[in-house]
Amino acid sequence: MGFIFSFLFLSTLATLAQEQKIKITGLIIDETKETVPFVTIGIVNKSIGTASTEDGEFSLLVSKNELIDTLYVSSLGYDTYKINVSDFIAKKDQNIILIENVVSLSTLVLLHPIDYVNRALKNLKNNTLSKTHVKEILYRRAASEDGKAKFFVENFIRFRDKGPAYWMGRFEVTEARKSVDYRFWKHTQWKHSLEYMCEVNLLRPGNSFHKRNLKKFDWVKTGSSSYEGEDVLILLGTNPKKTWEKVTLYIGLDDYKIFKLESGNSLYIYKKHQNGKLYLSYYRNSWGFPKDNIPPEMLGTRAESLNYKAEAFVLNVTLDKKKTKVKDYGLGLDMGSLDLPYHPKFWKKLNTPPDTKFYKKNKTELEGLFNVPLEKQYQLSNK
Repeated sequence: MGFIFSFLFLSTLATLAQEQKIKITGLIIDETKETVPFVTIGIVNKSIGTASTEDGEFSLLVSKNELIDTLYVSSLGYDTYKINVSDFIAKKDQNIILIENVVSLSTLVLLHPIDYVNRALKNLKNNTLSKTHVKEILYRRAASEDGKAKFFVENFIRFRDKGPAYWMGRFEVTEARKSVDYRFWKHTQWKHSLEYMCEVNLLRPGNSFHKRNLKKFDWVKTGSSSYEGEDVLILLGTNPKKTWEKVTLYIGLDDYKIFKLESGNSLYIYKKHQNGKLYLSYYRNSWGFPKDNIPPEMLGTRAESLNYKAEAFVLNVTLDKKKTKVKDYGLGLDMGSLDLPYHPKFWKKLNTPPDTKFYKKNKTELEGLFNVPLEKQYQLSNK
């Protein structure tokens, strides 16, 4: 029995050692030393990955078993960068220099822009991760009044989805933390911000501007790029009835995959899963409130300057049926109103992206209002 116990004990220690995560960080720059934002970073043939921040920085948690794997960095317009994880950790600096991929499609016979849009929409289901899967998402939302930070909230979400070819699935907010709410107008959204993320996605069914309307837009080619060796067309669509309404799609020339979507202030970036299908990697949006949406008693006050900025980092994706079950929580609720306990240990272990200049500005301004550290605000404002 003693031998068996010792064996099991040592096996458990070995397993725990393998499960211990190593945090790697880096900065993505181009040949001119300018930072490159929203770049896809991941481990080859695994679902582990993240995106660089708007400042070009990234962090990624890997296990000891993954030290022998290959780290890849890919972005529209640049050659894909690959390096052994251990070799990257051993580098004197953690800068990754991306080489611009100059693309010229002038010698090719191209289809009309609308034909690429139609084919991309027709192949959306085949080109994206359309089997049931769960995306683990870090969703952030910052609120400001008069340009100063007044409220900040983060949710960790398990989103059971079938990709942009379908209407949104179910989701469970498992962890949350928020600052003290210093807003003059403590506005509550009618639904979770993740729902808005899906609703404003022009590719998803149910969106008022969905693909049936995109087909009616006037489309022109504005440029070309590349993604992991594939030529990509940059197409600008304009609503003929509302010329201010514009959409930009980045569509692969070979298989009509949509790698990037820009519409107004919203941005969606898609990356390749290990099976070659695309799934959402990063989302960003910002918005204010027209006077028609502001309560009459708030007009003429700081409430008129209330603005939101949101972003979502997809930290992991799983297709394992045993791990795709979620317990509905958060649907139809404002993300800043969720009543969940605050677990500091969870947030310390989470593979959160590096603090951006915007995040640091928010933190400084929130702490400066009444000299209350943000960590203390989390403890006061959450269970």
